[in-house]
Amino acid sequence: MSITLTQATGPAFTRIYSYGAARGENAVPNDDLIGPIDSSDEWIRQRTGIITRVRADHGTDAIDLATVAANEAIEKSGVPADQIDLVIVATISNPKQSPSVSAIVADRVGANPAAAYDVNAACAGYAYAVTQADALIKAGAARYALVIGTEKLSDIVDPADRSISFLLGDGAGAALIGPSDTPGIAPAVWGSDGSKADAVGMNGTLTEFRDGEVPWPTLRQEGQTVFRWAVWEMAKVAREALDKAGVEPADIAAFIPHQANMRIIDEFAKQLKLPETTVIARDIETTGNTSAASIPLASHRLMAEHPELSGGLALQIGFGAGLVFAAQVVVLP
Repeated sequence: MSITLTQATGPAFTRIYSYGAARGENAVPNDDLIGPIDSSDEWIRQRTGIITRVRADHGTDAIDLATVAANEAIEKSGVPADQIDLVIVATISNPKQSPSVSAIVADRVGANPAAAYDVNAACAGYAYAVTQADALIKAGAARYALVIGTEKLSDIVDPADRSISFLLGDGAGAALIGPSDTPGIAPAVWGSDGSKADAVGMNGTLTEFRDGEVPWPTLRQEGQTVFRWAVWEMAKVAREALDKAGVEPADIAAFIPHQANMRIIDEFAKQLKLPETTVIARDIETTGNTSAASIPLASHRLMAEHPELSGGLALQIGFGAGLVFAAQVVVLP
């Protein structure tokens, strides 16, 4: 006798219901950082577009930031926390290698016993997590998913490093994703290129630190390599994401790229030939680069400043250490 296993099925479509955000408690202007890197406010503004960045208090960690952002997203969504059955957290700054940030946050916000796991895909982590939440809900493995990007990068930065130190900020952004009657998240274009793994990442391992071989590991990057890759290769990925969604640049109400550098954002917009009516997220100016948190934080600010974008299409793209990338078109809540 043969037995056929029951298969789960889910809704045909998903969408983002709401966003939540948490930013580090302190606004840190360029002047506070220029000494150790022998630079100037003008140099940082011209190269990055950053005027200030947010950094968290010593006692605040990535879990705390994620909890605040998650609570806002849940409250705004109208979905009871105990109905959330999946929590995915994208981060590279979990204060411990284990347990996961996601399991702790799920419990803190009242979603226990939701399935919970962390994603380490650096600045593409949030877009990766949205892709997974969309697929898992459609597959029937979950109904409501809480997706969070959270980082406390100030814990892993060397103030004297000229390649990346002045870019980084702390914060968390969250999105509540669930079933939809119409398509709200288009297919993703995602991938990696591990041959460029040395272009951006940590400058040492924890075992090397333990053995006294290196100081506390911090982030660093080969700026020109990353800049060229982001501008040329990621513009192609963004265009492919538009094609996969079946839309034209003129259909996009908002463009929400990873907040890596204002020059990269400007070059993106130029290459994509976005119409002047497209609102471009520029959260980096006062938040800094928050890695996995940057897209949801920028999305949250965009919706607060431009509520008329609700229901419009947004192209989001994340890219970073790995090297990894992910892009998709979403309907704004």
